[in-house]
Amino acid sequence: MNSIITFDHVSKAFPGTRRGPVVDALDDVDLEVRQGSIVGVIGYSGAGKSTLVRLINGLEKPTGGTVTVLGTDVGRASESQLRSLRGRIGMIFQQFNLFTSRTVRGNVAYPLKVAGWSKADIGPRVAELLDFVGIGDKAARFPRSLSGGQKQRVGIARAIAANPELLLADEATSALDPQTTGEVLALLKRINRELGITIVVITHQISVVHELCDQVVVMDGGRVVDSGDTYRVFAHPRAELTERFVAAVTQGVPAGETLDALRTGGGTLISVDVNEFTSEDVDEVFERHGVRRAVVFGGVTDIRGRQLGTLTYRVQAESDAVAEVVGELSARTKTEVLA
Repeated sequence: MNSIITFDHVSKAFPGTRRGPVVDALDDVDLEVRQGSIVGVIGYSGAGKSTLVRLINGLEKPTGGTVTVLGTDVGRASESQLRSLRGRIGMIFQQFNLFTSRTVRGNVAYPLKVAGWSKADIGPRVAELLDFVGIGDKAARFPRSLSGGQKQRVGIARAIAANPELLLADEATSALDPQTTGEVLALLKRINRELGITIVVITHQISVVHELCDQVVVMDGGRVVDSGDTYRVFAHPRAELTERFVAAVTQGVPAGETLDALRTGGGTLISVDVNEFTSEDVDEVFERHGVRRAVVFGGVTDIRGRQLGTLTYRVQAESDAVAEVVGELSARTKTEVLA
């Protein structure tokens, strides 16, 4: 697949003021987004995510390095070229950014009018879009009468109205409850799958990346600290920040009072990372060595159809048998004896 976004050693600095020094928002960022993919950019506040978005849609130009989006060199592009680029990019926002004085139909029609569509073509296109996002019966309503999830569906319909090649979702689910978030993520998957639109998701929610994204970019302090296939990043994190994010969706190894309570139950506690190499093999190892065990902590989650997590077992066996089990499992995955 072709790359539609590339960042090549990109930096972005904002001028200082009398009250503060120069702000380095991005530092030596390398990034590649391939056509047809869903890429999550994750980091805490101040990581540089918002600046990254503004470089992608041409609202800012890099201080150093090269940003290329849909074949346009953002740093060298004229204002007319940047306007043309923005016309090929759809935007979804955290706070929806709907026109309160326009109906749902009017909000979705707006970008089509700006793009020069005829009235005869706008009506059917808006109806098609509202049906696609599941709110065809809300066309005549005003945004104030809609729920948060319905408002975001209007925002999504508006963002894809003019058939963009790229969709930027900037914290698009942060203001939504978990159930509505799941529905919006399912809609974004459908847009990617059925319409072939490449999606870049900017978020601080690891659960969004976990459920939606093929690739993930982890940012911290304006730098990319980890990136790659979502499963690889989750299963084999290369940065401490990645480990903290992953811990939010997997229970990990018990510690503190939880571990103290488990220790009172006797036996030996063994924690085993479950990943692509071990998901079907851990129980076989225990069986082969005749070792009795029970899962007492942990959990396994599904990431893009593959299992990932940590399970802690209470093992009742002689020390030699335990050592053999641990040795065999350690050759395949991270295995830790806790007690």
